[in-house]
Amino acid sequence: MKDNASATLLKDGQIVDGGGIPGWTGDVLLVGERIASVAAPGQTLPHMLADLRAAGGVEEIDCTGMVVAPGFIDVHTHDDAAAIEKPDMLPKLSQGVTTVIVGNCGISLAPVVTDTPPAPLSLLGRGQFLHSTMRAYADAVNAARPGVNVAALLGHTALRMRHVASLDRAADGRERAAMAADMQEAMDAGALGLSSGVFYKEAYAADLDELVAVASVAARNGGVYATHIRDELAGILPALQEAALTARQSGLPLVISHHKCAGPDNWGRTRETLPLIETLARGQEIGMDVYPYTAGSTVLREDLVDGIIDVLITGSEPHPEMGGRYLADIATTWGVSQQEAAVRLKPGNACYFQMREDDVQRVITHPLSMIGSDGLPHDERPHPRLWGAFPRVLASYWREKGLLRLEEAIHKMTGMSAARFRIGERGLLKAGYMADVVVFDPLRVKDGATFEQPRQISEGIELVWVNGALSYTASGRATGARAGRFVVRASSPGASG
Repeated sequence: MKDNASATLLKDGQIVDGGGIPGWTGDVLLVGERIASVAAPGQTLPHMLADLRAAGGVEEIDCTGMVVAPGFIDVHTHDDAAAIEKPDMLPKLSQGVTTVIVGNCGISLAPVVTDTPPAPLSLLGRGQFLHSTMRAYADAVNAARPGVNVAALLGHTALRMRHVASLDRAADGRERAAMAADMQEAMDAGALGLSSGVFYKEAYAADLDELVAVASVAARNGGVYATHIRDELAGILPALQEAALTARQSGLPLVISHHKCAGPDNWGRTRETLPLIETLARGQEIGMDVYPYTAGSTVLREDLVDGIIDVLITGSEPHPEMGGRYLADIATTWGVSQQEAAVRLKPGNACYFQMREDDVQRVITHPLSMIGSDGLPHDERPHPRLWGAFPRVLASYWREKGLLRLEEAIHKMTGMSAARFRIGERGLLKAGYMADVVVFDPLRVKDGATFEQPRQISEGIELVWVNGALSYTASGRATGARAGRFVVRASSPGASG
């Protein structure tokens, strides 16, 4: 690479611009931290390229046979603390991800300050609950200079833990007002909106009045509402209705987090849930995210253990030696039921093999779905989605199964994601947009992470730029550029870059 290059020309690549339209062969010019030009089909780049070449400031990269696409946007992460503590962000850069959305499932670092975060906040680790405001969190991200961009939701469960005296009841009027004030501060700092996780017991008691009181603040400021719904098992249909009602009464676009039909009794019910979501979407804006695996991952809960599905222990505080073993084997070793074994292993985390592949396929191919990893970077043995979700979609659901067109798959990772979450100037290969770009080999791109070896680099991701800085190369290493930043929503003050 030329040390003095002021511009980069990606030549003769297969351009897939993130908008869902058919790709074409052409060139993309990056100047500084922005995309300067994208050659339309059959056209050449403007005369400015000749001037740059004459000045000797163009690095030209032959992308023949490669796909040139916008950097992927991971809409569902728990990278809140990882972006500060492990700022190289290799698990995401190595997938082609250039922007992560944190604060999902009602779980965010701000505005909780504690040395001993309880579950489910503990999913974010323990060392970064230092930020009493979203502005303070944004400042910490920018000071850390992460390898990827970070956009944030404010977590409703975090708000409850800060302001609600007893988590077994709904917030009273004073507590709702305090949560709403924190929500306004977060929106002023550029947050994307509110997330909730009424699935978790710490937020389960929240009622519609409480959720709407906080979500309405996000609505007035142009935000979104992402929710881990109350029940993904037998009660999934009323849980979807509740989420839609909350968003509708608040005036917010709704994003259903990691949509799934969990548990053997629920398998096949995407034939019911997806038509319901489509019906609801005729009256309000709704999207959803999905990860390309049949196993989920969260805190260890005995009520999710049914003796039928496999449960892989990814970490246990009282019994760390059991990490990486299946719960059924542990229960046999101890001579107890699986539920009793789960209780003994708590607090801990686990992967639950609770979905069926045909349901996953229906959600991934649905026109309202986006791709999110939902990875847990602080797990001792993380779910492989942390390192492999995006290449897995390309390898399995596009190239191998043919369930998506390449342009559809990339749209679900880029343009749709930016639009749903109000992230400006990203998600498309478009002149003037930020130069978040990935170049990958369509014949080789593939996830390497497995449940047995979850921290494996994906194949076929050749080059990744973040804000115009080359940040990852096919050698499997971050370049050290660390050009990411805290990204504010498009409707907030100063929302550029």
